[in-house]
Amino acid sequence: MTVTCPYCSSPAVLTDSVEVYHGNSFGMIWLCRPCQAWVGVHKGTDKPLGRLANKELRDWKIKAHAAFDPIWEAKLRHRRAGGKGKSGKDSGGPGYKKEYARGAGYKWLAVQLGIPKADCHIGMFDVETCKRVVEICKPYADRLRRAA
Repeated sequence: MTVTCPYCSSPAVLTDSVEVYHGNSFGMIWLCRPCQAWVGVHKGTDKPLGRLANKELRDWKIKAHAAFDPIWEAKLRHRRAGGKGKSGKDSGGPGYKKEYARGAGYKWLAVQLGIPKADCHIGMFDVETCKRVVEICKPYADRLRRAA
């Protein structure tokens, strides 16, 4: 697989994240050394989790997740009406499964951003889109924090 840096067009190298996390390994990453842009990979593969990100983009992705994650995480805590699923059986706990809650959150976010759900993942966003995520989600996340 070839991964190209969007900042300088150099090929990225697959390396252990110990190289960028001061001696701590969190798995493999694709790294552009000249730009110090990197992205993690799906566990056990060399497939990038998103796009290479430089410091500015990494900072905005952190902010975007801080604004967006409380919204879908609230769904994990939300009880289904009557505690029953579509089958009529008990839902098995107080909330939705993580995959469902997160997917529903991204579906909502895609509508807010006016993009297809398939393209809606913070790992794929650029700085401007991350800024829009913060702008869209922050009021909801703030309300959820106050209610907690």
